[in-house]
Amino acid sequence: MAVDNLAASLHGALPVLTLGELDADPHGVFRRYRRDHGVVLHETGGYFVLRFADVERLGRDPRVGSSGTSFPESLGIKSGAIFDLFDYSMITADGDVHRRRRASVSRRFAARTINEMRQSIRRTADDLINGWYSDGEVDFIGEFSAKLPARIIADLLGLSREDIPEFTLLVYEVTKIFSFGLYQDEIPEIEKAAQRLGSYVETAFDQHRSRPREDFLSDFLAAADDAGELSPQEMLYQIVPLILGGTDTTRVALAVQLALLLQHPEQWAAVCDDPSLVPAAVSEAMRFEPSGASTVRVTRENVDVEGTVIPAGQLVSFSMMSAMRDEAAYRDPDIFDIRRADQPRMHPIFGFGAHRCIGEALARAELEEGLCAVAARIPQLQLDAPPKIVGHMGVRRIDGAMRVIWKP
Repeated sequence: MAVDNLAASLHGALPVLTLGELDADPHGVFRRYRRDHGVVLHETGGYFVLRFADVERLGRDPRVGSSGTSFPESLGIKSGAIFDLFDYSMITADGDVHRRRRASVSRRFAARTINEMRQSIRRTADDLINGWYSDGEVDFIGEFSAKLPARIIADLLGLSREDIPEFTLLVYEVTKIFSFGLYQDEIPEIEKAAQRLGSYVETAFDQHRSRPREDFLSDFLAAADDAGELSPQEMLYQIVPLILGGTDTTRVALAVQLALLLQHPEQWAAVCDDPSLVPAAVSEAMRFEPSGASTVRVTRENVDVEGTVIPAGQLVSFSMMSAMRDEAAYRDPDIFDIRRADQPRMHPIFGFGAHRCIGEALARAELEEGLCAVAARIPQLQLDAPPKIVGHMGVRRIDGAMRVIWKP
């Protein structure tokens, strides 16, 4: 996707961020440009909003709407499973369509309901640790941060745990579509994975309709069938994003929060000694190195951001990586501090307004209970080598394994 010619001509003075510089040092690049520019362009197209106040304001501005199918169309995708994911999901819809799609699952993701799951989440985390504790070392990503959210989402939806290896591999492939910098030759494999994941969920639908049980998916299908408000495609693409979001972003966040704490031994020791610090540690890790780097929207009208007019019809990325390190919003933002006193009451990583993340309570429960389990069981844990977190757009990734060691 090339930078829009009209936008470029209107804003010739705006910096254009390159993939090379962002891949090398995203936080440094955002910090450098954020001082003088609330908005910048990206070499692959669209605008980046960098400052916290602007992200917060525009996140609630009806003139900046959900992206619909604009993003896949910008990649030349006009049909198929990837296109349908953007076309039929609540995440990329607005207004009455968004409310109708979101209502089909929102009650089942209520904070009270999720909080009742905390004991089972903790038991699952403890079971995972029991499986490798005596070894004295483990790839934390492969054996804990990938497995915990996958087991929880499988149990919640009523999917077989035997299916976890299959659908997690598909999830990791499909979530690549949410990142900038994709090569065109990568798209066919992502499309195949999206088709297979959709077929997997459709099979699960058939199984739950023929043999209903006490689980989320059976409840969702019965209610949706009775109401008759969702098309078959809409039903499918409310569940597929739940599997995507409930598996990959939490996997990255679980690994990142532990790595950050182990790189700050005094704060790790404090969490081990005082579990009441866990929620604050989770919040600070999500601020300092978020697993979701940005959120994409589209301008419905011309929008003025600190004197820069973004024309209607443009892709706009709210850079959470930049906003949550904005000096105007946080004191010493480049310092990791679990005792930080300036965290907003509602964490910005989960979005704003009507599109605030429906899985917030589940993500927090998994991150907090997972961290509690590790801190209680292995306070002597050490990080063999810090993981490399990559990406500045969409879902971020961790390259390679994350080996941790301890004396049993």
